[in-house]
Amino acid sequence: MDKQTLSRDGTPLAYQSTGRGPAVVLVSGAMSTGGTVAPLAQPLSERFRVVVYDRRGRGQSGDTAPYAVEREVEDLAALIEAVGGEASLYGVSSGGALVLRAAASGLPVRRAAVYEVPYALDESAARAWAEYAERLTEALAGDRRGDAVELFLRLTGLGEEMIQGARRSPLWAGLEALAPSLAHDAAVMGDARVPRALLSSVRVPVLSLAGGASPGWFREAARTVARTVPQGAYRVLEGQSHAVEPGVLAPVLAEFLAD
Repeated sequence: MDKQTLSRDGTPLAYQSTGRGPAVVLVSGAMSTGGTVAPLAQPLSERFRVVVYDRRGRGQSGDTAPYAVEREVEDLAALIEAVGGEASLYGVSSGGALVLRAAASGLPVRRAAVYEVPYALDESAARAWAEYAERLTEALAGDRRGDAVELFLRLTGLGEEMIQGARRSPLWAGLEALAPSLAHDAAVMGDARVPRALLSSVRVPVLSLAGGASPGWFREAARTVARTVPQGAYRVLEGQSHAVEPGVLAPVLAEFLAD
């Protein structure tokens, strides 16, 4: 990240921008930095000014206690101001939930696109999320970062053998460094249920995407988002999973964002 701006509370935000044209800010999900969505910037930069940033508490950005979701919305406000005063937003997973919150807050957002926001669609999923959030809070309160990462990986469906293998890998230290930010994503997701009142208040066009190779509930959640916002569209990217390929996603985003 080669640029920096300050959020309203003084938190430094590291970002970089590539390309020219209407601004698009890319928002990463849990256990990730701006580098996770950076591969999407190159194909989009042919038509847009693409902004990639480290969310607070990650990578090269700072953090300021106490955390509140409103501070992350203010972070997006600061970034939008830094790149001209108006932008479209794209967010993946829980980053998509943040994008929808920002769009509903009245920021100068042209359009919003989200990919597989993991909203809970039934009581069983909501209970599983509540149990995860409670155990995550306990682990982070005890500075048990490794346990926090394990909780998240189990939530995503990763098997125990793979989790233990990850613990032994050179990448584990980087995951533990990001562990405190899991609390941020948990706060953004709230109780994980679809926030229908909030979505109904979004006044910009929203494209809600899901992968054809992902579990079916991701597609149903994405469809529900599109049906709940006043100006929603839903699309499935065939053959794609939660780790969507930039080369497949970019043309779809470009078509939507250029309208």
